[in-house]
Amino acid sequence: MNMTENKRGQITIFIIIGIVIIILGVLIYMFLPNIKTTLGFEAQNPSAFMQNCLEDEIQEAIKTISSKGGSLSPLNYIEYQNEKIEYLCYTNEYYKTCVVQQPMLKNHIENEIKNGVRKTAENCADEMKKNYERQGYEVNLKGRNFDVELLPKRVVMKVNASLILKNDDAKKYDSIEVVVNNNLYELVSIANSILNWEANYGDAETTAYMNYYRDLKVEKKKQSDGSTIYILTDRNNGNKFQFASRSVAWPPGYGAGEVI
Repeated sequence: MNMTENKRGQITIFIIIGIVIIILGVLIYMFLPNIKTTLGFEAQNPSAFMQNCLEDEIQEAIKTISSKGGSLSPLNYIEYQNEKIEYLCYTNEYYKTCVVQQPMLKNHIENEIKNGVRKTAENCADEMKKNYERQGYEVNLKGRNFDVELLPKRVVMKVNASLILKNDDAKKYDSIEVVVNNNLYELVSIANSILNWEANYGDAETTAYMNYYRDLKVEKKKQSDGSTIYILTDRNNGNKFQFASRSVAWPPGYGAGEVI
């Protein structure tokens, strides 16, 4: 009886130990990347390092620029709900159609995002170099210029640098990319279409856009000075782009624009 009970006890202990080993294995698999980051070690892929370092900063820059009409610090703007919103089409005269202020809107926004994250990108590159050196690599990093491009459903930052990591062998990286999921490209394309209507006809029919793009919400807020604020929102993810226009404005007391 005692031998049988001892064997059962040993089997139970082995089962418990086996379960504990499995649980530890799962936990290590799930949390090892975070543990490495906490201890100062990163994956050997430079793009993964820069992605982790820059993604939130790029998202924040996109959000800020999109809320202000495409610029970090608008110069010609209207204030709406405590936000400075840039005029992308404007005239200070009555009865006349507006003139597009940013004919290369996509390029302008790309440069604004670039300027918004430049300092952080430089700091991330420095930290990446130090991080690899702490891991025992000999690091040769040349050039730290980078470009930002709006592409369908994503924003891509490409670091134009030559990076060579030497340890037991040598690895060379000629470019590093950070990809952020965001459909600003699509929203800016629709904004350009609306601006063409404003410049040519003084107004844009927003329901046509919502009928064609089922996931798009377009709001048109008329102001007392003849300005119009357009707010484009993706219903799926909440991404937003808003901008202002002043075209074919009427003097006070004339016209019938609704003020919101």
